[in-house]
Formats: sequence, structure tokens, C-alpha cells
Amino acid sequence: MLYDPTEHRIRSFVTRAGRLSTGQERGLKEFGPQFLVDYKKEALDYEKTFGRKAPVVLEIGFGMGGTTAHIAKVMPEKDFIGVEVHTPGVGSLLKMIGEEGITNLRVIQHDAVEVLRDMIPAASLAGVHIYFPDPWHKARHNKRRLIQAPFVKTLCEHIAPGGYIHLATDWEDYAVQMLEVLSAESALQNTADGYAPQPAYRPLTKFENRGLKLGHGVWDLVFTKK
Repeated sequence: MLYDPTEHRIRSFVTRAGRLSTGQERGLKEFGPQFLVDYKKEALDYEKTFGRKAPVVLEIGFGMGGTTAHIAKVMPEKDFIGVEVHTPGVGSLLKMIGEEGITNLRVIQHDAVEVLRDMIPAASLAGVHIYFPDPWHKARHNKRRLIQAPFVKTLCEHIAPGGYIHLATDWEDYAVQMLEVLSAESALQNTADGYAPQPAYRPLTKFENRGLKLGHGVWDLVFTKK
């Protein structure tokens, strides 16, 4: 059973009206027509979208897109789909794609839960990346967190056997919740004894680097689909 997103469900994000920089506007106008994929209630044809057949990795909530662009460049053998709701981040990533000549990355500006339900074929993904999702750190807001059992089950339905889920967070109690939820999903297997070493392909962000220097923790989790 798919995690059915309805208008009454608790969303894990709040849409913010962000002001666009000149560069972000240019990214949307110049590179959007080529690299921005419209949300539609129909399965995405990966080969048609990328012009080749390759493993596809989905990233949910890419923020300003720096990490996404980096990973796509260091893993040219894979194709990447980045999903983000906030327009400044979408414009920022499109600008990087165009200016840096990244050909294996496409962007969808929409709610990732609905993208999963309507556009991602079952058992078709080689991997899913979710980095630093909103921790909703107040206890009364924990129910808004993205990483919950029903959503993880839905992710598993869209990942091919042998594919993986890679999560990262800098909130320890969210890391504990992530580990519990993923460990309880029978379709998944942990690649580590608890938290995973940071994979080489995931770069440190400036924010993350600053936090580490101050003694703050960062937790990675990598689970594979059985």
C-alpha cells in the first residue's frame, strides 16, 4: 500500500516565499526549459528524460543544490533527480547545472511525496538521498518529520533490490528516530553497525563544517533494499 498523500496529511515542509537573486532568476529562465521536469500524474520515462539508460538516484529536499550538483559530477555514471519545493533553491541548482555543464541531473519543483506516488515507477531507483531534512525539533512538531515508517515503506517500494537509502542529519534525536524507523523496515538492511561512516561522495557543507568544528555531530545512515 502506497503512502497516500492527501490534502489533509501532515506535511514535512512549509512553503516559504523566498526572494530570488539575479542568478537564481537567470537559472530558472535560461536552464529551466532544459533541466526542469514538470510534475505530472504519469510515470517518468528515465531514458527519454536523460537521453540514456543509467541507474537513477532521487534526492529529496536538496536545499540550495550545492551537494546535489557535486554528487552528480563525481558520479557521472548515474542519473540524478532532485526534488525541492522552494524556488530559490531550484533556481540556484539550475544555475549550477547550466554553468557547470552537468548533464546527468534533472529537477522537479514539487512535493516529493506526490512525485514518488505519481512519477517514480515501482522498484526503479538505484538510490535515495535525503540530507538534513527539517528536524522539526520541538517535540510537538516531531510528527511533521519526513522520516516516518509509512514514508520509508513507500521509498522501499520505489527502490530496486540492491538499491539504497542514504540519510544524514545533524540533530541527534532525529538520527535516533531515523535509525529506529529504518531498522524496523523489513525490506531494508543496515550497511553498518548503527550509523555509517560518511560516504566519500557526500561533501561537507559550509554549515556542516562549521558545526563539526564547534563539536556538533553529524550522523549518516546507509541502508540497502533486500
